Amino acid sequence: MKITNACARVWRVPLIGVWAWAAASSAGIAFAQGDDVPDVDGPPHPLFAALRNIAPSVAPAAALQTWNGSFSYNSRTYTFTMVGTNPNTTNVVTTIPVYIIPLKLTLQRGGQVFDPMSIPANTGGLTALQNTVESPLFDSTTTYIQGGVNVGTTQYEDAYQRASFWGAVHTNTNYHTLLGGPTVLPEVSLQVPTNKGKTGTPFGETAAEVSINWLDSQIQSLITQLGIQPNTLPIFMTYKTYLTKGPECCIGGYHSAVGGQTYSEFTYVDQAGLFSQDVSALSHEIGEWMTDPLVNNQTACGLLEVGDPLEGNSNFGDYSYALHGFQYNLQDLVTLPYFGAPPSTSVNNFFTFQGESLTVCQNGS
Repeated sequence: MKITNACARVWRVPLIGVWAWAAASSAGIAFAQGDDVPDVDGPPHPLFAALRNIAPSVAPAAALQTWNGSFSYNSRTYTFTMVGTNPNTTNVVTTIPVYIIPLKLTLQRGGQVFDPMSIPANTGGLTALQNTVESPLFDSTTTYIQGGVNVGTTQYEDAYQRASFWGAVHTNTNYHTLLGGPTVLPEVSLQVPTNKGKTGTPFGETAAEVSINWLDSQIQSLITQLGIQPNTLPIFMTYKTYLTKGPECCIGGYHSAVGGQTYSEFTYVDQAGLFSQDVSALSHEIGEWMTDPLVNNQTACGLLEVGDPLEGNSNFGDYSYALHGFQYNLQDLVTLPYFGAPPSTSVNNFFTFQGESLTVCQNGS
């Protein structure tokens, strides 16, 4: 665990043996007592997690499109793997198929239901799921002007990645890394055991609090059951649900990989101004998936996690973008120079997509 400031912590959680759980029925799984959700809440903390890859050497049959690069900082060379193709040597569009799997959670303790098919009061009749699909994360009609430079009319994460490598992309203008679809799969209903979930009011509004280890075991089982392939990105969506690790709350989302199979989870909170508001958590997790898909890119700051250094900022690092009559909240993300790459790598020598003034590794990772 790395504490970046008084109100935001970032977990690096190794889930040893989680894949073995996925082969068993949830009824037969014995979870460690330390993973239980406590009866009494401690102080809530806005958190995100990256679950380490427990089988990085396993080669998938259908691999995710990735590329390898490197940079030097303080006389040491750091290598990395990212989604897409190399912006320095290619000028092509990469599209990664995306699946969204909505998870309807019913708490056995109390019977409350948390459903992404719910219709928030501020979406004009759209469900939380529909509002996510229409967001700038998948819609390509928003133009992004960063420090006076037009980095493209495209999806948010693609605009960020283009800005992060603008030193090459300003010449290779057809370079894009896009999210396909997304394809929404049928909703999955999960019963959360009494010791793995409860309701709470961590930020003043009622939400579910569910064990991250328990939920991750369900997710890994679903990846197998649904036949999802490693060349796609499955996104598991919950509604008003923060994840816990022992007594610690509240994780708004995480990304992980088992071998070459990458995946992500996020929660949609329907009240503006709260942690994980609308697609904020998803913008964080997709950005980190795109830049560290196998959760093994090491830098001088720690893992190459581009959202974590900014989540403690005002409004959780979120910036507002209007689209389809809705104000979406998308988190700012650090660029590669923040981790020690040459400043000329990014647009305007920016250390973040929105141009926040930082130094190398200032907020950790």
